[in-house]
Amino acid sequence: MEQHLNQVAGGLEPLDLLASDELTSLLTSARELGIAHSMPSRYVSRNTVVRHERLHFLEWGDPAAPPVLLLHGVNQTSHSWDLVSLHLADRYHVFALDQRGHGDSEWTRDQDYSRQAMAEDALAFIDQQRLVHPLVMGHSMGGGVAMQVAMQRPELPRAVVFVDIAPVRSGEGGREIREFMRENIEFDRIEDFVERVRKYDPFRPVEHMERTARYNLFRRADGKLVSKSDRVLHERETRQGGTPMSQVTLGDVKVIACPALVIRGEHSNIVKPPEAQAFAEALPQGHFAEVAKCGHNVHTQNTPGFLDALRPFLDVVERDG
Repeated sequence: MEQHLNQVAGGLEPLDLLASDELTSLLTSARELGIAHSMPSRYVSRNTVVRHERLHFLEWGDPAAPPVLLLHGVNQTSHSWDLVSLHLADRYHVFALDQRGHGDSEWTRDQDYSRQAMAEDALAFIDQQRLVHPLVMGHSMGGGVAMQVAMQRPELPRAVVFVDIAPVRSGEGGREIREFMRENIEFDRIEDFVERVRKYDPFRPVEHMERTARYNLFRRADGKLVSKSDRVLHERETRQGGTPMSQVTLGDVKVIACPALVIRGEHSNIVKPPEAQAFAEALPQGHFAEVAKCGHNVHTQNTPGFLDALRPFLDVVERDG
């Protein structure tokens, strides 16, 4: 019985996805949502080993184009960025990483899922892939990782985008995320998973949920469909190993000197408007944007609105070199 529901590289050789039904499905969603795109010149699934861990990533676009690193949120995968990656692939060399314990990457033996460990992974990945001054974009947990990367090596990023994350946040949505993770670990049918996601996420089109569900599950030997995130991530105590995000202050982020954009979802239950605005104001070159008709998962719940907020920032970064 096939373990993977999606196509994924089985070794170190890239797997070309340009002719896959997965790209065809993505192109359908992009057309339905009115997302500008062209056929990407490159779209591959790849594996690599960094810091003794096997990490999976998706690579899009021309290798000669400026690099972009995308970091997903907790209990999500690199494929959560697919519509964004498709849109960016005509002008950027896009790398969407499955972070440790997520997606098609390895579950760690030491069970260290701290932001620090993930930031060290990202830094090692950037160095290994020779990404020179990448634009780093992170959502939620991935935004916390991007924050850590930019604080540790302020000279590294060309620019940073933080999606619905801030050092100081008081929304109660984290509890809902943890409850969803704990209650949705295994399923008999993929339709059961889609129904649970539909109840949890009122913003995304159901058709898109149905097309992307395969990326969040794998088939266990007993036939059950299981969440692709390591079980220990579903318990807050183990997931927050190392230095908690709550110990990062607005003063700490002042070292991030590159252009930075803070994007908040209008109905986010994680970051309140004053907290997101204070984060943007604390950044030396900070900008703030709020996207309507979405919650915490801004880039998947309202992808056109997210891209409308992102494009002017990217234009400024490109103009100023």
